[in-house]
Amino acid sequence: MLEHLLRLERPMDERQQDKRATRRFSLRLPIVVKYQNGSVGEKPAFTRDVSARGVCFYLDSPIMEGSEIEFTLTLPPEITLTESIRVRCKGKVVRAGEPDSSGEVSVAAVIDEYEFLAESEKTAP
Repeated sequence: MLEHLLRLERPMDERQQDKRATRRFSLRLPIVVKYQNGSVGEKPAFTRDVSARGVCFYLDSPIMEGSEIEFTLTLPPEITLTESIRVRCKGKVVRAGEPDSSGEVSVAAVIDEYEFLAESEKTAP
């Protein structure tokens, strides 16, 4: 369903440089990332790109590869072709870069599960 909302599809030309199975969308969306990095943490972040299987976001502090995360994002009407839709995602960090000059860390995570939230639901479980 998330793949359908993001209008994702397998590449028509398998010879493409990017061999990802799903299309990525460059979206700068605010999210709050919940994770355990020795202790439970919750940090605001911004996405760089989103696909049905993963996300890349910028965080203001380091996070360990392998950390389990949870975040909620709102897909805008430009993507859903309908109304905005809130999605709660759970996954795992697969790559975390070094902090850049502004202190931001680029984090890539795989999305293992997701659920669509009703308008009345809060982002916290």
